[in-house]
Amino acid sequence: MFYLITYDITLDRRRNKVAHILEGYGMRVQKSVFECVLNPDQREMLQRKISRYIKPEEDQVRFYPLSPRYRKKVLVLGLQPQQEVDDVAFIV
Repeated sequence: MFYLITYDITLDRRRNKVAHILEGYGMRVQKSVFECVLNPDQREMLQRKISRYIKPEEDQVRFYPLSPRYRKKVLVLGLQPQQEVDDVAFIV
């Protein structure tokens, strides 16, 4: 499943750690937005890893699942990422 993962994390140290974790699972498309292709086990593992570093009372991480139908309708204005995340070719 393709996920758009966003975060709003108050402290630099926690934010950097979460960004580093996400870099291992997908592609950064904006400063606090990643596109990831995850199977259910990978999503669960990623959620557990991130949960260790955030403070729920201060921080927020959101996982938005996007079906292939809606991924094709994504409109990007401005700078495009150099790569695309592809369900078939993306290997974690």
